[in-house]
Amino acid sequence: MEMSSIINARVTFRNSPIHILEKFTFKDIDSAYESFRKHSGLDEIVILQTCNRVEIFGSTENPNIEKIKKTWASLAGLEEVAFKENFEMSSDSEVLEHILRLTSGLDSMVVGEEQILGQVKDAIISAREMRTSGEYLNTLFDKAIRIGTRVRNATGINKGTVSVGSMAVKLAEENIDDLKSKNILLIGTGEAATMVAKSLNKRGYRFFVTSRTMQRSTAFAETVGGIPIEFEDTLSGFSNYDVLFVATIAPYFLVTYDRIREAMKEKKSGMMILDLSNPRTVDERVATINRIKMMNLDQIAEMVEKNIKYRSHQRVSAEKIISEEAAVLQAQMKRLEVEPVVKEIFKDIDSKRTKELEKALRMLGETDQSKIKIIDDLTKAIVEGIISAPMNNLRKASEHEDGDILSAAAKLFDYKKKEE
Repeated sequence: MEMSSIINARVTFRNSPIHILEKFTFKDIDSAYESFRKHSGLDEIVILQTCNRVEIFGSTENPNIEKIKKTWASLAGLEEVAFKENFEMSSDSEVLEHILRLTSGLDSMVVGEEQILGQVKDAIISAREMRTSGEYLNTLFDKAIRIGTRVRNATGINKGTVSVGSMAVKLAEENIDDLKSKNILLIGTGEAATMVAKSLNKRGYRFFVTSRTMQRSTAFAETVGGIPIEFEDTLSGFSNYDVLFVATIAPYFLVTYDRIREAMKEKKSGMMILDLSNPRTVDERVATINRIKMMNLDQIAEMVEKNIKYRSHQRVSAEKIISEEAAVLQAQMKRLEVEPVVKEIFKDIDSKRTKELEKALRMLGETDQSKIKIIDDLTKAIVEGIISAPMNNLRKASEHEDGDILSAAAKLFDYKKKEE
């Protein structure tokens, strides 16, 4: 009997700079699900995509990495060779540990950050709606979300966490005197921009926000904060600002060398530019202009990493809980494998018991309900007494991935896997 495998294929910020990671993303999640369902050989699929990672979780009896890569490559419009050093693959117990690190916030750019937990929840909800997840991945994700929440509460690892957005604001505070009196501009209305805006609001800074369309800037300002301004005005008016947070997904440089050089001719004071875009939208040569302080996403992420070093104590306790929970979770996942076998065998034996009981009662001509109950209980007790030990051993065997015992049991009890 084949044991199902849980696999995880991923490209993340750990081994791919943000502009490379961008190439692996799926523009349309629904059609990505359709393609993986058709071509990847996976029985169950969950896709997790954030600005720091693109991950496929799957369950199947015979994993085929080539098929998964091929499907992914054709969806993202890549050659398969693109996966070389960017691609990571885990299976079974490694996946369990990985997803627990994810939900606990240990695998994030900002350790303990809250967002990823919500993103994991959204991913399993989407997969359920698309009907691509089943018993294995539903169980895995539900338990991982519960354990991740428990780890966060028990260790306090998410207390006072620093997101890339709040780190960018903190860096601006450290580098610019009296930030309250300065003009701050945020370009972009996506995920990273939201983190910056929330952080600016929380610290009581007034700021301007702009985006491709005025409508989008206005909607963003209403929900997250900021004063919306016209996009075109900002491009020609960089000299009005002292701090620039750039967090867009434009496929070209928005903040160009020439524009900033012109702006700096009109400005007496310096300017700080923080590029949180993916891929970068500030021309790197801007950093060479006089009186400009510039930081890009990779540098900001590095600062975030340093911040994490101070929190290693919480990290150690989180790691400890995760390794204990991973072992329990693995046993639970393996039991999923054998439960349908156990149920079928019980059902089969019970229907034989009932048949024989009815035959015996007919031969006895017994109608006294209290006596019938005694005989019924006796037959149940005999069946339970004989069958429960082998069935519990079968469950234990599944927890230790003992495929031979499972196969033998399936043969002995004439169990055939039902086709969906």
